[in-house]
Parts: sequence; structure tokens; C-alpha cells
Amino acid sequence: RGVEEPSSGKVLRGAHDGFIETLVQNAALLRRRIRTPQLTLEGHKISEKSRADVVLCYLEDKVDRALLARVRAKLAAIDADSISMSQESIAESRMDRRQWFNPFPRVRYTERPDAATASIMEGSIVLMVDNSPSVMILPTGFFDFTQESNDYYFPPLVGTYLRVLRVTVFLLSLFITPAWYLMVSEPNRLPGWLNFLSSPEPVSLSLLSQLLVVEFLIDVLKLASLNTPDSLSNSFSMLGALVLGDFAVQAGWLGPEVLVYMAFVSVAGFAQPSYELGYAFKLLRVALLLVTAAFDVWGFCLGVVGIFVLLCTTKPLVGKGYLYPLVPFNGKALLRLLDREPISRDNT
Repeated sequence: RGVEEPSSGKVLRGAHDGFIETLVQNAALLRRRIRTPQLTLEGHKISEKSRADVVLCYLEDKVDRALLARVRAKLAAIDADSISMSQESIAESRMDRRQWFNPFPRVRYTERPDAATASIMEGSIVLMVDNSPSVMILPTGFFDFTQESNDYYFPPLVGTYLRVLRVTVFLLSLFITPAWYLMVSEPNRLPGWLNFLSSPEPVSLSLLSQLLVVEFLIDVLKLASLNTPDSLSNSFSMLGALVLGDFAVQAGWLGPEVLVYMAFVSVAGFAQPSYELGYAFKLLRVALLLVTAAFDVWGFCLGVVGIFVLLCTTKPLVGKGYLYPLVPFNGKALLRLLDREPISRDNT
């Protein structure tokens, strides 16, 4: 397979190459961008049966030695018969199994050599696994998912706008349907200037059932599209849009307001590049919706607090904390994550 641009993480400007399943070629893509002798590629063998090749990539003069020692120890402690799922097998074997219910991703993946290079230059560790085009960036926190390669291929002001827009839209995707259900579930709850939100058209299904049905149907369409041949993908997209859209409204199964909100939620889920984080927000949105339907305003408030507690208690694979630099607080580091600074000598 060639080093063509990956399907996820595309950019308008910049390099259009990507990692492939060959470890040596992936190492060459990094060496092509970082030519200092400080770049170290440290090989390891994982699993007695698979003997899978794993490489740690870091800069000798920038890497955190304590963090590097922890990553080495975690790799050495892996006791698995097979690493057939490559980086996912390694990540799951080293996660805290007591938090199996936590949907938040503990590792950030990328198939872009420029993104991996920038992380290495900032002191992070990149873990490459043979037979996988995705590399793991360690350590990973929640706010790392707010960044994207496109932010750095545009001027700082445009990059900052894109980042703020991405964070805002993504947070809206978590709260918009539970908040809307809370507002319209009881009459006369909204102020006068928001009355246009409180009149969903009556249909055969309840409002909660409509929201849940569309949530699951969207996932069914996603799964079906993965298995649809390319020659039939356009026909399948049209069929799905008709069934979920015009036909469902005309048959009286779904209200048009529900489709509008769920369409926004579906589009907003792709505003950031991590599929894992998108599905984490989806599961939390459904849970928040159910808690709101059960306990009304108190349920919504309890659900929001529960999501924040879940974030605070999430244990990353390695690193200072999942919510760092918010918890523990580091104002300068937090500002750098939310604000696209101009590229300088100390900011890659």
C-alpha cells in the first residue's frame, strides 16, 4: 500500500502522505522530517507467540525520563498470547480494567506523520506497532483531542477560530438533545422568546422514543455504510436519507424537529478527528437523556455532574492526569491548548 493521505485527518494544505502497515516505512517518514541524531527509535518485542515489533519514538533531549520509564515498564509487563489488534491490543492490556465502563479514550491515534512529528518535537512519545497504520501518542489527555492538523496549516487567528468552533460544537452535541427534551417535556417551562422550541409536532412515538430510535438508526447506517461496496454507496446514502427523513415524517413516526436536532448531532460528531471520543460523547448523551427523562431537572443536573466526575476520575495510560492542564491546573498550558499560538522556536 502506498503512503497516500489517510481517509481520516485530511488537510486542505500540507503534506498528503500517511503511515502504512510497514514499520520500517513509517520510521522513514519520521526520519524524513526529524533529522537530528537526538531522535531515538527504540525497538521492543511484545508477546511470546506474536513477537510483534513495537517501536518507541522520542527525542533524547526533550522526553520526560520518568514517563519513558513508565512506558517501558508497561510494555515489558504485557502478558498476551497475541497482539492481533495491534495498538488496540496494547492499549487495552495496559488499561485499568476496573474502569471498563468508562467510554473516554485514553490514547490518541494518528495516521499523519506531520502530527506525530509535532508531538515528538514537543516531548511526547510516539508508539508504533508493526502491521498498523495508526501510531499512539503518549501521554494523552482530554484537551489533546481539541487540536487538529488543519489548525496549524492556517494563520494563527484562523486556527484559533477553528479550534474554538470545534470545541463549542462538540460540547453542544453532548447537551443539545437532553437540554431540548428538558425544555419541551413540560409546558410553559420556556420564556416567551423561546416558544418556537416548545411545539414539536405530535406523532405516534413519544419524544424520548423518537430521540432514542434516531440515535440507534444513525449508528445502524454507519455500520451498514462500512460494509457497502463503493459502487453502491451513493444509492445507499440516498435510500437512508429518504427512509430517515421524508418517509418517516410523512408516516407520522418521527417529528421534523427531532430529525433536525439529530442531524446536527451527527454532523457535530465529526467536528473532531477521534472516532473513540465521538462514540464516548454519544453514549454519555444517551445516558444523560435517559436520566433527564427519569428525574427531570434534577436528573439533568446530576448527569452533568456525573460526566464531569467521570472525566476527573479517568486514568490515562500514562501522564499527569486526563484533565490536565485543568486538573491539576496549569493556566499557561491550558491557554496553549485552547489558543493556536504562532509557531516559534519553542512552539512546534
